[in-house]
Amino acid sequence: MPWKECSRMASRLEFVVLASAPEANVSALCQAFGISRKTGYKWLSLFKEQGKDGLNDRSRRPHNSPKRSDAQLEAQVVALHDTYPYWGGRKLQALIPQEFGKPHPNTIAAILKRHGRQILPPTDVSSPAIKRFEHEAPNLLWQMDFKGHFALTNAQAGRCYPLTVLDDHSRFSICLSACSGETGDQVKSALTEAFKLYGLPERITCDNGNPWGTPKQNGLTKFEVWLLKLGIKVGHSRPMHPQTQGKDERFHRTLKRELLSRRGFNSLQECQQAFDIWRDQYNLVRPHHALNQQPPISRYTASGRKFPAQLPDVEYDNEDDVRKVKHSGCISFSGLQPYIGEGLAGEPVAVKPTDTDGLFDVMFCTRKVAEIDLRIKA
Repeated sequence: MPWKECSRMASRLEFVVLASAPEANVSALCQAFGISRKTGYKWLSLFKEQGKDGLNDRSRRPHNSPKRSDAQLEAQVVALHDTYPYWGGRKLQALIPQEFGKPHPNTIAAILKRHGRQILPPTDVSSPAIKRFEHEAPNLLWQMDFKGHFALTNAQAGRCYPLTVLDDHSRFSICLSACSGETGDQVKSALTEAFKLYGLPERITCDNGNPWGTPKQNGLTKFEVWLLKLGIKVGHSRPMHPQTQGKDERFHRTLKRELLSRRGFNSLQECQQAFDIWRDQYNLVRPHHALNQQPPISRYTASGRKFPAQLPDVEYDNEDDVRKVKHSGCISFSGLQPYIGEGLAGEPVAVKPTDTDGLFDVMFCTRKVAEIDLRIKA
């Protein structure tokens, strides 16, 4: 992923934050971002010495500005508003440099009014959450979903299906991919790129639809099998309960308000370019109310679990009764042909006895996928 010219500063900032984390693999990050190790260590050194300002291209701006006039403050507020027209006074306040002080959000609103500007009203008028639930560290849970699809202005180009993945703890946008459909191959490709850059999470939760939803008779999908083989737990939201994916749903509303409702797109490539720019802004700049008006990058670090070069084989204990799932999704056991799931076709499963005589659990990796009861054998 070479530096994106449209967001060079954002890419540098994301790199140094990830590379500054304890036990970070700087060489791997340099490769993921498409830069040399010499360049990577140069930005790390500048970031440690000068902070975020060290990542800027050389500037003639003086290091010290003793006092700024009211006119300069107002110009700063107006410029911020013109750049981020959907952000309210509290978010703009968090972005004003310390040399200008911290004007009250009401003062910011008054300045904008004097200059003929108006903060655009939110499209989401629901009450904020009284109590928030979040995991205590990054990468313990990623929320994944498709944002509602929309038509491209070039009718022959079809529709765009935005795939979104959000870290539960930090609200960091792991992935924002412009897909041509809700297919397992496209999701797998997008997640592979995310895994290479950010490592593997402990768990991913998603809804019950395609391509991650459960097929007939409660078997696993091929997509779930892939995640389980990587050592990632998979969870699903309760049907008709979008609250389970609440943070990602909220991210979708922000994406729609700040980007999708403002313009059209002629192609998926054009969508992805806009997604990349907006995602950098969301992760690295946009103050978040639930994060004390800090951007998500302030609370995110990459996972220490690296994406393997080759998918590991499934291993079981020597005493386990291992059976291979047939193309039909069934296995042979004690004269029966119990259905395990077509998504597991060709994969090994372990049949383990339970504490109840005649009752067996069927396990794939560490997940129970079926139960065999010989007590009701015909």
